[in-house]
Amino acid sequence: MTGLPTATLVARAIREQIRQELNLTASAGVAPNKFLAKLASDWRKPDGLFVIQPEGVDTFLLPLLVGRLPGVGKVTGEKLAKLGLQTVGDLRRLDRPALEETFGRYGLRLHELARGIDESKVVPDRPTQSISVEDTFEQDVLLAETESMIRRLVEKLWSASRNGPRIAGTVVLKLKTSEFKILTRSHTPCSPPSSCEELTDIALKLRERVDLQPQQRFRLVGIGLSNFRDPQTTVAQPDLFA
Repeated sequence: MTGLPTATLVARAIREQIRQELNLTASAGVAPNKFLAKLASDWRKPDGLFVIQPEGVDTFLLPLLVGRLPGVGKVTGEKLAKLGLQTVGDLRRLDRPALEETFGRYGLRLHELARGIDESKVVPDRPTQSISVEDTFEQDVLLAETESMIRRLVEKLWSASRNGPRIAGTVVLKLKTSEFKILTRSHTPCSPPSSCEELTDIALKLRERVDLQPQQRFRLVGIGLSNFRDPQTTVAQPDLFA
């Protein structure tokens, strides 16, 4: 695909612009289609660029666990495991009729994804739905030791959220344990956070809702804003902090 070299330069330019204007890191992926580009962007998080060339699709895709495919959640993953399908390479060996018999219409999608096929279009200039920042600790830490990182991330997130006209309604805390289990806690306040200090307070209160053993260690923390809407449509909502 002749467009990949140009796309790589664009991705580099975007990442540099984000760094200069917002002082934030950003990961980017370049690939022949939207599905593969999304996988590529996740590959070098939180601050990297990964390119999948057309001739390298199978090398990248086939060893991946099926859980990396979009739409493969807990239930679908368990069904695939019962069929002995652990990797995308395993999935590719199952023909389309067998997949459709087991998974219905989604079976066709699985058949295509296992072959790196994705015809979905990239829609530019969509309204902001969510923004987030995250970072990985150099060494796994206890939950009580995450406050300084949360405060730094909130400052970055608050700065980034000020650059658009839309207002976020929900605050999200993300944690990844040392065993790579993802935990999220969210809060939708009566009104959107009006300051960095208020956002920090919400984030730290969300941390208090993580009820794992005190000795549990974490390798990553992230803070996000979601449920964006236009200011004129923002109305007071019940406080959902529970």
